[in-house]
Amino acid sequence: MSAFDPVRGFRKLAYNNALATVRLHRACASLRPGEFEAKRVSFFPSIKATLSHILTVDWFYVDALEGGTLGLKAFELDEPYDRLDELSREQAEVDRRLVAFCERLTPEGATRIVDIQRTGRIQRERADDVLNHLFQHQTHHRGQVHAMLSGTSAAPPQLDEFIVADDARFRGEELAALNWDEMTLMR
Repeated sequence: MSAFDPVRGFRKLAYNNALATVRLHRACASLRPGEFEAKRVSFFPSIKATLSHILTVDWFYVDALEGGTLGLKAFELDEPYDRLDELSREQAEVDRRLVAFCERLTPEGATRIVDIQRTGRIQRERADDVLNHLFQHQTHHRGQVHAMLSGTSAAPPQLDEFIVADDARFRGEELAALNWDEMTLMR
């Protein structure tokens, strides 16, 4: 048995996030015209607004984790893309960056202090705390999109069959979309 890897969980969460994005965005791509933007009952008023929020928050935190200076510019537009295909492409890119960050993460890097640009101040947090916050945020809002899909022509997809070995039979399409194989998830 191998030694305990304290950052493996973050890699697994990053992989799960990317796989869930592929599955959720694929379901959204099957929406009928007008359903993506349609007003709905949720924290954000539409599927488009909710997916846009996930994207802009990911831009904000992933940039901070990488040591960037994007800061609040991430939020200049509430809905930076009108079309799902554009939003999906950008979400896939930030998901790729998050996976790469987590694959490089070391135990020392997990406790590194991250500067997060806020209005008029710098928030300082440990990288592992920022990651935990970010993964919770993504899960929370993906759940809202999942619930909103229940009122559309698209079936809400299963979003929790990705990481354990027994789920391999459910994730083939998503792995192929990301050009990953099962060994990727075993790291």
